[in-house]
Amino acid sequence: MSQPAVPEPVDALRRIAFLLERSRAESRRVEAYRNAAKVILPLGEDEVRRRVRAGTLTELAGIGTSTSAVIEQAAAGRVPDKLAELEADVTGPLVEGGGTVRAALRGDLHSHSDWSDGGSPIEEMVASAMELGHDYLALTDHSPRLTVAHGLTADRLRRQIGVVDAINAHTGPSFTLLRAIEVDILDDGALDQEPDLLAALDVRVASVHSKLTMESPAMTRRMVAAVRNPLTNVLGHCTGRRVMPRAGDRGARSGGRARPPSTFDARAVFEACAETGTAVEINSRPERQDPPGELLTLAIETGCLFALSTDAHAPGQLDFLDYGCERAQRYGVPLERVVNTWPVQQLVDWASGGPPGS
Repeated sequence: MSQPAVPEPVDALRRIAFLLERSRAESRRVEAYRNAAKVILPLGEDEVRRRVRAGTLTELAGIGTSTSAVIEQAAAGRVPDKLAELEADVTGPLVEGGGTVRAALRGDLHSHSDWSDGGSPIEEMVASAMELGHDYLALTDHSPRLTVAHGLTADRLRRQIGVVDAINAHTGPSFTLLRAIEVDILDDGALDQEPDLLAALDVRVASVHSKLTMESPAMTRRMVAAVRNPLTNVLGHCTGRRVMPRAGDRGARSGGRARPPSTFDARAVFEACAETGTAVEINSRPERQDPPGELLTLAIETGCLFALSTDAHAPGQLDFLDYGCERAQRYGVPLERVVNTWPVQQLVDWASGGPPGS
């Protein structure tokens, strides 16, 4: 039997952080390993090994007993004990079932970076998406109204588009970081960003984040108006519910309590989605499981398209796709109607106003 490859110290620390995140570990535990990787990355291999020999790693701010042990073991040509433990305990699918759907997915259409309320730089999210085998990832940081999540003003979004373009120039044709946004649906159904700037993006996820207890008729009008906006591609986490306390969400600004779903005329909203070719998001976060089963069934019967996404706020959460895939397969979501099973050019053509599946 072949022995597992020994990672470099930075890679070992990143992998440990990823595995802790995917298992919803406490943020402080994750940050210890990811911050340690940031500390030693600019030092270079020779300096790291010199400090290992001299026993001075822990003199560096951000390197503690646990992280120094990982660095020392990797530098010595060993798989670090902590990494071996996690690989044995938490790798493999996060939930049984959903394998057929997961194999068909080409990317993820909902993710956040530290430009808004995510916990990691864009580059780290991209690196993890590529390591998972994605062809593309939509960077959907929040729009300006969501100040609690440090939403992007028009100027900040323009700067982010430049960063996305620079990353794509580096990754080449094998991977595409999609210029995207999670744009707030305002009280009247308008979208919380300049229309010309929204039109310059590849993908637009529209979500309700405020006044979640609005009366059903008003919420229905609000959501239908947003869905009928030609700039809306995906209706994000449609009920806004939270079925369990949120855990391990690095960078999260809001509370983690359970939250009931918003009330609205789901048939009217889904009929609008089907008519306009707007995809209903199957949000894979275990605390959301949105839409609920009865609404997911209704959306299938209504003929909706779907976007199966993670709403990841950290690299390890990109693996939450397992949860959404299990639900999609269990409820019989037709794969051909899941837009992120499509090649990137087909996806972008649809999002720019082309017919579904063109």
